[in-house]
Amino acid sequence: MNIPLIDLKKEYGLYGKNIEKAVIEVLQSGSYILGNKVEQFEKEIANYLGVKYAAGVANGTDALLLALAALGIGEGDEVITTPFTFFATAEVIAKVGAKPVFVDIEPDTYNIDVNKIEKAITDKTKAIIVVHLFGMAAEMDKIMEIASAHQLKVIEDACQAIGTEYKGKRVGGIGDIGCFSFFPTKNLGAFGDGGLVVTNDPDLYKKICQLRNHGSEERYIHDFIGMNSRLDEIQAAILIEKLKLLDMFLFKRIIVANTYTQELPNMKKKPPQYTDRTHTYHQYCIEVDDREQLIGFLKEKGIATGIYYPVPLHLQKAFDYLQYRQGDFPVAENAAKHILALPINPTLTVSEQEYIIKTMKDFAGVSP
Repeated sequence: MNIPLIDLKKEYGLYGKNIEKAVIEVLQSGSYILGNKVEQFEKEIANYLGVKYAAGVANGTDALLLALAALGIGEGDEVITTPFTFFATAEVIAKVGAKPVFVDIEPDTYNIDVNKIEKAITDKTKAIIVVHLFGMAAEMDKIMEIASAHQLKVIEDACQAIGTEYKGKRVGGIGDIGCFSFFPTKNLGAFGDGGLVVTNDPDLYKKICQLRNHGSEERYIHDFIGMNSRLDEIQAAILIEKLKLLDMFLFKRIIVANTYTQELPNMKKKPPQYTDRTHTYHQYCIEVDDREQLIGFLKEKGIATGIYYPVPLHLQKAFDYLQYRQGDFPVAENAAKHILALPINPTLTVSEQEYIIKTMKDFAGVSP
């Protein structure tokens, strides 16, 4: 077998004809930027997420950048976040001139350790960027309680967690601002880059809409410096069609994940399950001691794997100026050494998953 980590070609077979029709409609319309399709998608995705306002933007990184800009965060400010996430989460903090302040993660969820946040707060702290990593909701009640006590803003980086719920609420709409990515491999992916900013605050929504369009609300009239970050009509049309299948795809991911959890041989760690939050499994990650050997063994058998993330952010060269050192965040560093993502996507067949599990058992020396 040849089993990729995610199979976008196979997925395309499920919705391709509808998407081709929708794209052709856009091409024939002559309207390609901030038109009817973007407006329709924004309304539908806001309804899906349970928020009042949604603004389509160019990508998930811009979504985070616009969130910080809308909150007025910049030079001299500090923003608390996790060192175990994709680079963009902390990159945007530095990009607006603020200082990323890292806090170690929980060993089971890989999300920011809420019990360590308050120690990192100073008089310069203005916000917390919470990452719902791999589709697992962070402990939002405690985070919102800390933010309220210290008058901090909360940005939810839900780029990997669309549809994830925390105590009955979909993530992204719990904090002050939520950010999503529609990178093609995301659980709701475009056919190129795309992103979204959501909020329940009308003033923030207005500011974000202006910021994404050169600081302009009225054509050629600019109230402040913004940027060019707009979701285009073609990507919006694609996302409208894919949104119709999202819950079904998430359900299939959960079925695959539950089968892995039940059937895989003993690993150092598997994803936890909670009754008060959901996991939508953008990635299904385990931890193993002999990771390189396992990767090689699976590769020989035609099974792709991934490492998310091999180098925590505090040890990245780009953040040398922050003067963090090896050992500062031991939980994140330990995860980086042992974590491994297995194939999980809504098109993974029963026979393919059985083959993966059997191969994992063969490696572990476990009888089928």
